Amino acid sequence: MSSTSPRVRLLRRLGILSVLLLAALALAQTAAAAASVTVFATGLNNPRGLEFGPDGQLYVAEGGLGGTLTTTSAQCEQVPPIIGPYTGGFTADIVRFARNGTETVVASGLPSDQTGPARSFRSGVADVAFIGHRLYALLAGAGCSHGHIDVDNGIIRVNNDGTTTQVADLSAFIKVNPVANPDPADFEPDGTWYSMVAARGELYAVEPNHGEVDRVDPWTGAIRRVVDVSASQGHIVPTALAYNGNFYLGNLGEFPVVPGSETVFKLTPSGELKPWATGLTTILGLAFGHRHRMYVLETSNHAGAPTPGMGDIVRIDPSGARTTIVSGLTFPTGMTMGPDGDLWVSNQGFGPTLPGFGEILRIHPN
Repeated sequence: MSSTSPRVRLLRRLGILSVLLLAALALAQTAAAAASVTVFATGLNNPRGLEFGPDGQLYVAEGGLGGTLTTTSAQCEQVPPIIGPYTGGFTADIVRFARNGTETVVASGLPSDQTGPARSFRSGVADVAFIGHRLYALLAGAGCSHGHIDVDNGIIRVNNDGTTTQVADLSAFIKVNPVANPDPADFEPDGTWYSMVAARGELYAVEPNHGEVDRVDPWTGAIRRVVDVSASQGHIVPTALAYNGNFYLGNLGEFPVVPGSETVFKLTPSGELKPWATGLTTILGLAFGHRHRMYVLETSNHAGAPTPGMGDIVRIDPSGARTTIVSGLTFPTGMTMGPDGDLWVSNQGFGPTLPGFGEILRIHPN
């Protein structure tokens, strides 16, 4: 296991990445012959997880633009340099798109953070999910270690008037329930939560840097650990969760990127992880479509540093056959299957610190 944080190694390359990213925009979103790609929405700030609601509209979590709020080691444990110390703000949103592209802000002013001193990676609302007609959001940019002294990472319910209500305090939970094998070089006191799905009337959230999947009762807020990924797999950075009769969990892995080194696991009801598909790379999204086909979102399949224009989507059939249906994506961060059978992807979800850089792609798998 590397002794250097994967995000530290990423941040050391940020200046080069920003130049490459801007230069590669003309090449991004190149579609393989198997699928068609259109840009559905632009102007987003670090878009992440997305989900269609019962109203047929698309809800998108935004990481936001961070801010200038700070905390100190006297107030709480800080993330060590060069990732930390973080600064925070209230710049994250949840937005809704009608099928004609009309955008509505559903909830605004939610906690966001940015790494320091490069200020290059921003987190805020990580994902959204519905139970019935109730909208829930997973916060990743809150907590004292992220510059927010008065609001923790957790799951919130979004009320009809745009206000929010905390359902579960995930910052507090992980502090009193440590995993077996945390990585000191990549430790986050409040966690950097990434994916959330609703299944069986409950919510399931993934924390990559600690390495865990937790279950939350949306009514009582009770939290229970489903699996400590670190206990059996070490620091593999689990990120993407999907449900299709069973849970499936994909991992980002450490940097520098080694193509083909990551895995999709099947997560059994007892909390056991069984490899289901290997030979994948930098997984940040999973979705199921027609005939139980799995779609795997890879944010960069290039060896070394994450590289613009090197993201793709791999379809895995029940037989195990694989097809890359889209290539040329630039730092995609989230994916969902729409009711129309199209894939909807958050693209340009991290990279340069440019407001409004993110976009949503609509992908017809054919």
